[in-house]
Amino acid sequence: MTLFNTSREIPAPVEQVFAAFSHPERLSRWWGPAGFTNTFNVCELKTGGCWSFIMRGPNGVKYPNESVFAEIEPPGKIVIEHVSQPKYRLTITLASSTAGTVVSWSQAFENSDIASRIEHIVVPANEQNLDRLSAEVLRKSS
Repeated sequence: MTLFNTSREIPAPVEQVFAAFSHPERLSRWWGPAGFTNTFNVCELKTGGCWSFIMRGPNGVKYPNESVFAEIEPPGKIVIEHVSQPKYRLTITLASSTAGTVVSWSQAFENSDIASRIEHIVVPANEQNLDRLSAEVLRKSS
């Protein structure tokens, strides 16, 4: 098994960060690397719920994604089982800190060969995802 771990501190309460996950319209705005957009078919944010969507790259390529929300423990934990290729388990924890919330992001690939082949994509993409999450949490409502 290969793990990719990262974390980010966001200057906002845990509940505010969790809200960026728990509202599909907000989640679709920030999920994925920089330049990607999403169209959700199904987003059932509950333990055992389905998540099916198309992610579009900046070059217009469409990437179908199928996942299951393996665990949802509001407002502190989300576990996503990505059941389409490449298969992985993403565990996201949200913990209060003096400055706001620490978001911990741990992505586990069972197939180490696949993980090593896509590490050059996954590592920066995870950082970009957290950049986009931070921007969504901190954005002003219009």
